[in-house]
Amino acid sequence: MQDDQDSGAAPRFKPVPWMALENAADVELWIEEHNRSMQDNIGRHEIGYGVCFTLAEGGEIYMQTSADGAVILDVTPEAAWVAPLIMAAARVEAPAGSLWVLPDDKLIQLMIGLSSLIASSMLVVGHPFGRRRHYGGAR
Repeated sequence: MQDDQDSGAAPRFKPVPWMALENAADVELWIEEHNRSMQDNIGRHEIGYGVCFTLAEGGEIYMQTSADGAVILDVTPEAAWVAPLIMAAARVEAPAGSLWVLPDDKLIQLMIGLSSLIASSMLVVGHPFGRRRHYGGAR
């Protein structure tokens, strides 16, 4: 699958300004709205779908959930500064690379911790979660 930006087409999804999530109820509501949006806008044949959070201080975090409920985070090098927060919120050690795999019961704490750092969010498809990245062209 080729990225929309690589083909010169207008981006399919646009960034949405982030509204801070202050408690578990806010996160649960965001999860419901996000899931509904994904069901409405992402086809069954598409892979690598999730959400991209652009951080106000730099970098992106790509997030998806797996079929077994794990939370998968792909943290760009520019966002590596957020690792201590992820470790504290999820109570896990940092992985060797940029890919974090967290238990699903850590999602609410993670989102509350990250919320004040997020500038915008955007649905994504075709992101290489867990696969080697090849920038500058098709995978």
